[in-house]
Amino acid sequence: MNFKISDFGMVKLFNLDQTRTDTNKIVGTLNSVMWVNILVCLLTRLIAAMSVSFDQSFSCYADSGNFTTNTTYAKNQDFILHSLSNNVSEHGGFFTVTVGQGSNKAYALGLCRGDITSYVCHSCVKLAVDDLRARCPSQKEAVSWSSDPPCILHYANCHFFKMLELHSTTFAHNNRNITSNLPQYDTVWESLMDSVVTKASNGSSTLKYATGKANFTASKTIYALTQCNPNLAHNDCDSCLRELVSFYKVCCHQKQGARIQNPNYWLGWDLHGFYVPNPTTTAPSLSPPLAPGTPLTITKGNHASYYMNIPMISKILIRSLSSWINKKSDEKKLNKSIWVPSLSAALGLALFSACCFFLCKRINIQEDKEDSQEVQLLDLVLGNVPHENSSGDFSLENMGRSLDFPSIQLDILQAATNNFCDENKLGQGGFGLVYKGTRPNGKEIAVKRLSIISDQGLLEFKNEVILIAKLQHRNLVRLLGCCLEKNEMLLVYEFMPNRSLDVFLFSLILEPLNSIIIFIIKGIARGIMYLHEDSHLRIIHRDLKASNVLLDHKMNPKILDFGMAKIFGRDQNQAITNRIWIYGVLLLEIISRKRNNGFQLLEHGESLLTFAWKLWSKCEGMKLIDEHLVEPSVSAEVLKCIQIGLLCVQVDPANRPTMSTVVSMLGSDNITLHLPAEPTFYVRHFVVEPIQPNSSYKICSINEVTMLNKSPR
Repeated sequence: MNFKISDFGMVKLFNLDQTRTDTNKIVGTLNSVMWVNILVCLLTRLIAAMSVSFDQSFSCYADSGNFTTNTTYAKNQDFILHSLSNNVSEHGGFFTVTVGQGSNKAYALGLCRGDITSYVCHSCVKLAVDDLRARCPSQKEAVSWSSDPPCILHYANCHFFKMLELHSTTFAHNNRNITSNLPQYDTVWESLMDSVVTKASNGSSTLKYATGKANFTASKTIYALTQCNPNLAHNDCDSCLRELVSFYKVCCHQKQGARIQNPNYWLGWDLHGFYVPNPTTTAPSLSPPLAPGTPLTITKGNHASYYMNIPMISKILIRSLSSWINKKSDEKKLNKSIWVPSLSAALGLALFSACCFFLCKRINIQEDKEDSQEVQLLDLVLGNVPHENSSGDFSLENMGRSLDFPSIQLDILQAATNNFCDENKLGQGGFGLVYKGTRPNGKEIAVKRLSIISDQGLLEFKNEVILIAKLQHRNLVRLLGCCLEKNEMLLVYEFMPNRSLDVFLFSLILEPLNSIIIFIIKGIARGIMYLHEDSHLRIIHRDLKASNVLLDHKMNPKILDFGMAKIFGRDQNQAITNRIWIYGVLLLEIISRKRNNGFQLLEHGESLLTFAWKLWSKCEGMKLIDEHLVEPSVSAEVLKCIQIGLLCVQVDPANRPTMSTVVSMLGSDNITLHLPAEPTFYVRHFVVEPIQPNSSYKICSINEVTMLNKSPR
């Protein structure tokens, strides 16, 4: 480890007539500050493995015009920027201001991440102002965004408060990968992101920010954070963040942590806490419970966890010390009896902060081990199983006794699957492997063997058993029984000889399949409609995809994996329409025979949704249809399916149809379909580059403001 002196700005130049005493004093000050830097360097390196590097990004917009000093516009810009850091920190971390008249009107916006203190917010905005004015000295419009410290600064000569920045987006990820249980990690990650995005987009006009966490394994927790510019409308915030979430498997798959950011939003996750939790902005915990005795790192709802961003604190500490020392150096009365104790106090403060960080972390780990004995399970069906908000003893044996459901002995299933041999393995299901089995009477079955090491497996097991056992529909996979013996958790399903829809769609099948595809699309819609509207509970399948749709011997589609299902009350229509988006994506995947997740790379950064909409709007929808999948004789019906799919992925959930409407549209030729608008916009580039304001902004809402306008949080 090589130490190198930093902060040369603290070196003060002296005239030739200054004495040796004066220069000695300055040299001593510099050496003391050097030791402060060394200490902070050590503290920073201690947690370097827990941080994601994310440098400050900025853009100077030359196309917006330049200004000269001492003009009216220059004075207006100087006025709003001079006081912006104070205004932002004093008004809860968000502030917009407009000053001037006509062409001399100046606009500015400051936004801090929702979890930082007012002091850190003030320091961050002030540093951003100084840095941006140095980098863009004569540009009328410039923007800066960073995550360490986390704040956004944007000023311009036009009204931009309700506009989306589409191009200047940056991302960074660490180099640590998920090396095991990747399917489980992906499922937990997607559920967590869905939760925090919904929480953030449903925020107020002064704060659209949310955090959340979910347990990935017994010892690892995924932490997530999202935030939007509060001026953005709910739909724009939601659609923007969800587009970023969709990039996970393109840019950052398998990565333990990453940050994606632009002048309007933050999105980040890591396996370590990188934000300060706040009960009012934390999404409902998605942490699944475990059986007693299983080590689990969680935090009880009535406990507070605190995380210290030492790299960020160190930067502010050094700058504050530098400013203080330089100020005192100008005073003739400064001597060692004053500044040496002050520096010692600063060193002590830094050491104390580090000790508090590691002590709190150790206490949290100890509390987590104690809390792991209190397992919380969701139950809306059986009263004798603990509720989500209750705690109590729960075990596989108690669960087995509580379920009024056929229990199959372990030795019978071992014999049916030849002791779970690899030859009988059908594939990887949700949280476990699936095996083919044959009962003594010759009946074929599918056995899902949930992973014993899965910290979410028990919750999934309980949800599937309770939900599927009480749901009967021809388009849902039938659950035949379960097994709870010798730490095994097994689910027994009816066997589907034609395997899953993704195998059917994405394999090399060349013969036309016309009516079968329409049959499958309608069957999936009927199954989803039953879950949403006709079952005794309103159930949202949160992991609907082609691999979770099985095909029986007659090619009837049957929906699988309710372990990720979420149960809603009868009055929660908004959540229902939000999840119809997934069906629309699946429908377009079936028609095009292309995966949405991998489509971006194939089509040079364009999503399947926007690609389908462009073809449909140009009356070229047939180009989306796979030529080996559908015959021309049913082209009209398939084109109708494309239009229905586009309606399901509308940006505004209020414009999406219900599943009963979808079923009616699919089954009738006499229903007039609405014209779909363009789906959620798509961020093409993750690079920082100069942009054309006229082409790079999307107007989210119209709000003509011509007067002086200060809008605090």
